[in-house]
Amino acid sequence: MQTSRRFEAVIFDFGGVITASPFEAFNRLEAEHGLPRDFVRRVNATNPEANAWALFERAEIDAARFDALFAQEAAALGHRLDGASVLAVLAGAVRPAMVTALDQLAGAGYRLACITNNVPTGHGAGMARAADRADAMEAIFARFEHVIESSKVALRKPDPRIYTMMCDHLGLAPDACIYLDDLGINCKPAATLGMHAIKVTSGAQALADLSAVLGIPLG
Repeated sequence: MQTSRRFEAVIFDFGGVITASPFEAFNRLEAEHGLPRDFVRRVNATNPEANAWALFERAEIDAARFDALFAQEAAALGHRLDGASVLAVLAGAVRPAMVTALDQLAGAGYRLACITNNVPTGHGAGMARAADRADAMEAIFARFEHVIESSKVALRKPDPRIYTMMCDHLGLAPDACIYLDDLGINCKPAATLGMHAIKVTSGAQALADLSAVLGIPLG
């Protein structure tokens, strides 16, 4: 499994990689409200650079404005759903094997970083809804050398500038980095810049692919 290519850093997305995908929570919410499956994703994919979700991830609006704008966008697509209900289920469950892998990577000498599209709500970068959960999330974020949050830099993936911003912080060329994200649209600019991008479909798949690239067992 050993590769001849030299990597120095592994950069992670958070939601959908370190934690379970928020899309799973969205699907449960949709079922509870009698909405079509993936309706929240459909709302967020409509006018993706200027809709309520994009504005909130760049911290250009507050939670109250997001609540109202999202409801308007949902209504325009034929259904009723307020933004507050979406935010309430946003933080996913932590994948313990991924946290173990972070420690294994650090022990093997790899630098760790995180680029997360998040919103200015909840507790901390993990958007936890309760203080005890926030403490657990912060313990994970403490493992990263550097974290870039969209809501703090007014820039969100897949804008290539957020990836180059991380490379600048780390003082590394893109081809020295591996990038993991659960969305292909976010992996594409990372790969275009020269990073080795891994699209995450499950925790087990992500660790298997990362282990294969680096030649070390993970998880």
